[in-house]
Amino acid sequence: MKTALPLLLGAAALFAPAIAGAHFILHAPAASLVQGKIGDPQKLGPCGGTSSNPGEPTGAVTEARGGDTIHLKIQETVFHPGHYRVALAVKDVAELPTDPETVTRETPRGPISVSAKIDPKPKAPVLADGLFIHTTKPAADAFHEADIRLPNINCDACTLQVIQWMAEHGYNKDGGYSYHHCATIKITANPKLRLDKRWPGQRK
Repeated sequence: MKTALPLLLGAAALFAPAIAGAHFILHAPAASLVQGKIGDPQKLGPCGGTSSNPGEPTGAVTEARGGDTIHLKIQETVFHPGHYRVALAVKDVAELPTDPETVTRETPRGPISVSAKIDPKPKAPVLADGLFIHTTKPAADAFHEADIRLPNINCDACTLQVIQWMAEHGYNKDGGYSYHHCATIKITANPKLRLDKRWPGQRK
């Protein structure tokens, strides 16, 4: 499925019970870590890996022009109801927001995620929130796709973070209720547009 920037219908998403694991592959832009056949390693925030396996860098850099859109292409390899969020760090991954605020319910095995906060009007550093909300399993060969508008900035190695928030999922010590992938983006500002000074390090 392909959309432009998402139409957000509310500040939270509620989902029915489902299986306890989920994974996704970031096909575009090129991921910063080598991904296995189901997208692993991807639990650890902010950019994937696990506490025991930090992952192998790909060295991939995607070039883009400020103010243009960048194409996002995701494949969910292990189903879980939920949604996706995209954020951008300019100088350091510490600029990335924390994972979505999650409401949980208690079970004999510990807390299970029920819903998560979605910002209907995301602000920097979040570029899009509430993407690809779904409660049913997509076809095996299906992709989630969207064109995400980039700010008009200059950066040699921005970090584009894509996270999958999962409902009806147990807490995991590496990533809470989210899985994570990142891509390295080199953005060159469009001189015909005003520089977006909301982002770190931007000057005329």
